[in-house]
Amino acid sequence: MSTNTFGHLFCVTTWGESHGEAIGCVIDGCPPNIEIDETYIQQFMDKRKPGQSRHTTQRKESDTVKILSGVFEGKTTGTPISLIIYNEDQRSKDYGDIKNKFRPGHADYTYLSKYGIRDYRGGGRSSARETATRVAAGAVARKVLNSKLGEDFDVRAALVQMGKYTIDRENWDWNEVNNNPFFSPDVAIVPQWEDYLDSIRKNGSSIGAVIEVVAEGVPVGLGAPIYAKLDADIASNLMSINAVKGVEIGAGMSAAELTGEENADEMFSDEEGNVSFSSNNAGGILGGISSGQDIIARFSVKPTSSILTPRKTIDIDHNETEIITKGRHDPCVGIRAVPIGEAMVLCAILDHYLLHKAQCGFCPATK
Repeated sequence: MSTNTFGHLFCVTTWGESHGEAIGCVIDGCPPNIEIDETYIQQFMDKRKPGQSRHTTQRKESDTVKILSGVFEGKTTGTPISLIIYNEDQRSKDYGDIKNKFRPGHADYTYLSKYGIRDYRGGGRSSARETATRVAAGAVARKVLNSKLGEDFDVRAALVQMGKYTIDRENWDWNEVNNNPFFSPDVAIVPQWEDYLDSIRKNGSSIGAVIEVVAEGVPVGLGAPIYAKLDADIASNLMSINAVKGVEIGAGMSAAELTGEENADEMFSDEEGNVSFSSNNAGGILGGISSGQDIIARFSVKPTSSILTPRKTIDIDHNETEIITKGRHDPCVGIRAVPIGEAMVLCAILDHYLLHKAQCGFCPATK
């Protein structure tokens, strides 16, 4: 039973623990003759790596990625691509006080209950440290999709809500996303978020967030009507990210407030047969199949469970006690989830591109 692999044809298996020697992934099913190197992957790793501002964990990791296999003379060979990232700044002693206690809201209790053994150092396998390998896999997927679909294809993400504070969508500017520490498309909200998160961090607490991912240039026809819906696999990929508690596509939960007339994305066609829509409540996916519109997905990330505020819990002998979690943790883990969300959507789209090419290679969605 493999529970460390996702994907149907573009398969990614991740391995490693937060405080182990290294983490990594094996990508199987990547097409051959795609130009790729460590420098290309590293630019996306650098977006996620910790310690880049006071608003994220101060653990110092370069997240330097090394290609071990599957690439020869700068091109993929079609064989498994193995990537490794060495851990450089573990402080396992920070977790000595909690090795026999369960952090409320964390996977400590369920992990031990299932496996009978638990790596308490930073959460081990259940730590968000594992997601660095997904970003590396997403970079490979991006390179493949750009080579097949052209430079008009892109997947971008942004932080749109922190706690109760949401962006003004009228101010949305993709050019601002990489110019502030929150990946916010609304530069006006950045000072407010800075003050808010400073107070959260100084109190030793944490806060949740919402991230929006937009995929542009996706062709019509990716996905399937029932058990391989594109939106289902995107949702599954996003839901697998540590601390994610909700996913929605397009209008999502707010669609429940709309009438049939309001929700329907009316369709039009010009003289050249180009199809357009009046709106995008469907989020670019109809009946599990991409419509050619932008694919829009949002996911919510809960507050980090490791906080300095005393919380009631139990120990491994089920004795009631209190717990305070020391160490270096993100006051808002949603910030660094932005590039992770991009990566997981990229992997889902490439997986479905390959599935479509295998079944319907003559259709417009496959180049």
